[in-house]
Amino acid sequence: MQNNKFILLALGVIALYVGVPVAIDISGRIDFFYTLTSVALLSIASAGVWLTFYIGRINIGQGAYALAGGYVSAILITQAGMSFWISLPIAGLFCAVLSVFIGLPILRLRGVYFAMVTLVLTEVMRLVALALPVTQGAKGITSMPLPGELSVFGITLIPDFATLENPKIAFYWMAITIMIIAYAVLWRIVNSRLGHLCRSLQQNEELSASIGVNTAYLRVLAYSISSFFGGIAGASFVSIAQSIYPSSFQVTDSVNFMLNCFLGGLGFVFGPMLGTLILYFGWDLLFTTGQYQLLIYSTLLIMLMLALPNGVLSLFEKKKVSS
Repeated sequence: MQNNKFILLALGVIALYVGVPVAIDISGRIDFFYTLTSVALLSIASAGVWLTFYIGRINIGQGAYALAGGYVSAILITQAGMSFWISLPIAGLFCAVLSVFIGLPILRLRGVYFAMVTLVLTEVMRLVALALPVTQGAKGITSMPLPGELSVFGITLIPDFATLENPKIAFYWMAITIMIIAYAVLWRIVNSRLGHLCRSLQQNEELSASIGVNTAYLRVLAYSISSFFGGIAGASFVSIAQSIYPSSFQVTDSVNFMLNCFLGGLGFVFGPMLGTLILYFGWDLLFTTGQYQLLIYSTLLIMLMLALPNGVLSLFEKKKVSS
């Protein structure tokens, strides 16, 4: 059974790296590279939100960390002349450290109170970006260079994107690689001792604390990892857009990150990935409905959540039980 799972995962990875690009090339729809790149990066930020759900907290502030990570990367590239590949982990670490200072007081709050506090974080971060001189206010940071060459000991691992005939496929492969690494880390956390302790917080924090579990430490650690994912996703988006503005990530983005987790399934590590794919393409497919797009979209989303409270992936669990 375990071997079958690894075979399926391996086939899925091959399909993402080879099958999808070939299919897009045959169809001639090169624009799908950007679409799937966006889905991959949004799912990374959503994976971080899923981790906070895993400790029993509702996180509606991931857009703040995506915005912060994007600005950190943009500032390091444009003003410090740093390579994008170096700025990427730094952006994630900055967001992780920032989340520790923010999370220490608010993670003591329960349920809806924590959710309401995180709801304002994205707007606060937007106002900070408007006010600071280093972020260049409403003008934002523009005309950023494409990711340059990444080499180790003189060996080129990643070529300069500006020299490529089709940078879109390079961005696609970059996003897919980061996504695979992010979900591999998330899966490892969930299936480790740390993950089992985090699950105990979700079930009963008082009981966990009574048996010696450091609940405060676990909450802050999970929140910092979540924010790291948000910062990585934001920095990657900036490299694609080659610009960032205070409005690049808004409160609606934070809400969507949360909805991706609900729709895919809170009980499944890969739930945010599937939820992001469905929501992104679902919104685009309803574009032809014009002024009724939002109404139809919201209605379908509510109906789907009522019909599948454990997410779309719960359908596969039902099949396993019935068989």
